[in-house]
Amino acid sequence: MAIDYPAILDRRAVIERHTWTDRDFIQYALCVGFGSDPLDERALGFVYESKLTAVPTMPTVLAWVAPPTFADLGVDQITALHGEQRIELYRLIPVPVTVRVEGTVLNVYDKGKDRGTVVVTQHLIRDVTDGATIARLTTTCFGRAEGGCGGSQGDAPKPHAVPARPADVSLDFPTRHDLALFYRLTGDRNSIHADPRVARAAGFPRPILHGLCSFGITCHAVLKAFADFDPALIASHEARFSVPVFPGETLTVDLWRDGEIVSFEVRVKERNVTVMKHGKSVLCQRQR
Repeated sequence: MAIDYPAILDRRAVIERHTWTDRDFIQYALCVGFGSDPLDERALGFVYESKLTAVPTMPTVLAWVAPPTFADLGVDQITALHGEQRIELYRLIPVPVTVRVEGTVLNVYDKGKDRGTVVVTQHLIRDVTDGATIARLTTTCFGRAEGGCGGSQGDAPKPHAVPARPADVSLDFPTRHDLALFYRLTGDRNSIHADPRVARAAGFPRPILHGLCSFGITCHAVLKAFADFDPALIASHEARFSVPVFPGETLTVDLWRDGEIVSFEVRVKERNVTVMKHGKSVLCQRQR
């Protein structure tokens, strides 16, 4: 199956419903580093059912699995890479909650034959109780094998530029060697995160960590550094993935704050390589 451009732009997915219980919210929070310090009572609310609070990036678990998926659109899942992720939050996420998800294709940027194609999708996530929008996901996939599909020749929007000064705060987040296997339980069962043979076929020495797991860890970092663990302060969160992460590595999140804008980048401590760039989190005072 190949990308059918421009017909792909008219794809409208069947609206799906997803229910998240307290178990789902706790599991996600554990995956992105909450609970690592059992005495940190500020973070306890994300992993303990007494007054349980949702991590703002929790809805991104749907970005790669809710239709239209990139596989549905003709992108080979073995050679595909997660390019960018953005989430906009419009209200606090209730716990538990049932949501309806409506997905569309926003654009396709063809880099040319043998250079790949960028496909951008959007998912609106609404609370079925009152129909209000909880979040909007904008997801970018880089199809390494799909160049020359005939998509738009224009350039994708320029990403956020982080400040040139030294970081205001740097936080380390060690990851478990089995984290990708654990994170798969949130919904993304792509075998590149579990099967060594599939990972090698895609050009990696071993299974890689989900980009969305690292993305959630960066939200954890913003909550810890500048939001006093208050999810109501996160209005949006976005970043570009540059290099895959392997489970077991330590992620160092460098953060800069300028007013309501928090910029961030992520380095793997053991390899001294930047794995996430152009990070931007917008803070606000949303009513609870």
